[in-house]
Amino acid sequence: MGGTTATGSTTTVITMFSTVGVAEAGVVAVICLIILLSASEILSASKLWNGRLSASFNLTIWPLVITFFAIVFFRVMEILR
Repeated sequence: MGGTTATGSTTTVITMFSTVGVAEAGVVAVICLIILLSASEILSASKLWNGRLSASFNLTIWPLVITFFAIVFFRVMEILR
């Protein structure tokens, strides 16, 4: 009987650490998105901006935008639940 309690406690602790790791990754993703969007806006006004650079930024920005909306969606679902 004591073994199931220890297993349940271990599972809870692992779940808490997993959630913390996901939250930190979400913060890093949002910070990267802000930095890339800022760099994209600054570089688009310079003479260095071209189609290849635009495609490179879009390739990195769009997955982060999708990640941002997923974070917002899951946070809203967590609040509504």
